Amino acid sequence: MALRKYNPVTAGTRWRIGNAYAEITTNVPEKTLLESISGTGGRNVQGRRSMRYIGGGNKKMYRIIDFKRNKFDIPATVKSIEYDPNRTAFIALLVYADGEKRYILAPQGLQVGAKVVSGPAVAPEIGNALLLKNMPLGTTVHNIEIQPGQGGAIARSAGTYAQLSNKEEKYAVLKMPSGELRKVLSTCMATVGAISNSDHALQSMGKAGRNRWKGIRPRNRGVAMNPVDHPMGGGEGKSSGGHPRSRTGKYAKGLKTRKQKGSDKLIIQRKNGKKL
Repeated sequence: MALRKYNPVTAGTRWRIGNAYAEITTNVPEKTLLESISGTGGRNVQGRRSMRYIGGGNKKMYRIIDFKRNKFDIPATVKSIEYDPNRTAFIALLVYADGEKRYILAPQGLQVGAKVVSGPAVAPEIGNALLLKNMPLGTTVHNIEIQPGQGGAIARSAGTYAQLSNKEEKYAVLKMPSGELRKVLSTCMATVGAISNSDHALQSMGKAGRNRWKGIRPRNRGVAMNPVDHPMGGGEGKSSGGHPRSRTGKYAKGLKTRKQKGSDKLIIQRKNGKKL
C-alpha cells in the first residue's frame, strides 16, 4: 500500500496524509452484493441517544462479505480489488467457475486475475481458505473462525494477521495480532495471508470535517465539563480534573476491566507475557 502526502494548498490538506488507493482497480461495486444500510445517529430502538458523538456522515451501502468461505473446491478468479466504506481493509470480488460472485477480505499481494480456492485441504497459498490443521507451522492467516462453520471473526481489520505457531491435539496455537497466544480448534477455517491496507493507521485526516463525513461528531473532554456532568469536571481555571476516569466513574488507567469468560482456559499467554 502507498500513502499520499497532499500539498498544503488549503488548511485541510496541510496535514492530510491519505491513502493513494494504488491497489484499487475499480470504484463501481457489484450491485448484486449491495444492501442498504441506515445510520442510527447513536439512537436505540426507542429513539433515545445511547451513544454520544455519533451522527451525520455520508450515505453508504453495505457490501455483503463472505466470511465463511464455504464454497469448497470450486476455483474463483479475482475480478477486482475494491474500497469498502464499512471497514478498514480492502475487499476482493471473486467470480467462481460456476458464475457466482462473492466479496472476500483482500489479503496483501492478491492481484486481479489470481486464482483462489477454499476447501479443507487446499494448498496454503495467498487468498486460499482451509482448515488450520492442514496448514504448515508459521503460516500467516486472517479471517479466523472461533467455532467451526461460524465464519471468520479474528484478524479482519487492515494490516492484521495471526501466525500459526503450534498444534496440540485438537487445537491450533495462534499468535494473535495483540501478541496473545491462544488455542483455537484445528477444525476452524482461516484464510492464508495478511489483510490488505496495512498503512491505514498512518493516515491523517487533516481536518475535523473528514471525521464528520464518517459520522463522527466532536468529542467533549471530561475536564471541560461541570462536576454534575463528569467526575473530572469542575475546578477553578485549568484544573487537571483528578485521576483519569470515565463518565461513569470507572478508572481509565490501571484498573483491569476484563470479565472472566469461558474461553479464558484457551489462552496460553496474554499480550503482556502473563497467563490470565
